Amino acid sequence: MASRTKKARPAKKGRAVQGPTRHQPGSSRPWGWALAGAGAVAVVALVVGVAVTRSNGGSGTPTAPEVTAGLPDTPDYHSLMVSPTNANVLLLGTHYGLFRSTDGGRTWASDALGGQDAMNLVRPGGQTLWVAGHMVLAKSVDGGKTWRDVRPTGLPGLDVHGFAADPRNSRTLYAAIAGKGLYRSTDGGNSFSVVSTDVGPAVMALAVMRDGRILAGDMQQGLMISRDGGRTWARNLRAQLMGLALNPTDPKRILASGPGVSLSTNGGGNWKRVLDIPDGGGPVAWSQSNPRIAYVVGFDRTLYRSTDSGQTWSAVG
Repeated sequence: MASRTKKARPAKKGRAVQGPTRHQPGSSRPWGWALAGAGAVAVVALVVGVAVTRSNGGSGTPTAPEVTAGLPDTPDYHSLMVSPTNANVLLLGTHYGLFRSTDGGRTWASDALGGQDAMNLVRPGGQTLWVAGHMVLAKSVDGGKTWRDVRPTGLPGLDVHGFAADPRNSRTLYAAIAGKGLYRSTDGGNSFSVVSTDVGPAVMALAVMRDGRILAGDMQQGLMISRDGGRTWARNLRAQLMGLALNPTDPKRILASGPGVSLSTNGGGNWKRVLDIPDGGGPVAWSQSNPRIAYVVGFDRTLYRSTDSGQTWSAVG
């Protein structure tokens, strides 16, 4: 049986955090799990933006962003990324843009893309970052200091609910367009072509494994996996997922968030619940510099942290 080590603390006062209600059919808390799966899975995060500098909208004299304690007071916590060199530096994508923490999530400040719905954060490698979301697709080549709008050909729209990079080739990108399907680029995001309309329209979490398999959290069908580049799919887990993360040094260790957090240590063959979050769990991410550390953002306005490879969790701050 799964265990949890610390109960969720009471939700902070302020603006209520929306669950996935804007981005999925059905009720506002449709969390349903069948904790059994088959096959291995792996995950990549994503990022998007516009051609601006980080905290001052791209013009004038840079001003110091306001720092607030705890998670930023915004709806829709969408995406999460940990710095590749510092486990205490986090980037959070929200309905109101990107927020950054330099102290392990205790305090946050507005970072970039204010007012844009940053649903995905992806780092294919080096200083390159992608942000993708509701009517936003942007790229940074300087670690997030500046952003450039990307308007590729071949996409039916820019309501990007899932975005991922192939770890074997950073120029191969996948975009799940809401209500349309899954699209692939092989030229670094300049153009896309359709891969599947069976899996993609309802995807909220997307990842590419190191062996090329694609993992998709489909809100209607569950956790789906493709072994042929997205042409055909099989269900791995009956779950409505908002987040997926593959450990950077142990590809068989996977975190999946939805009604809480579940952990697989055998590539998705079996799952156990390691954290209950009654309001639901959102984006989840591992630290690359310290793979024993992981974070998940709860819709109870709480950031949780694990320091033992996802086995136990506690609230930050």
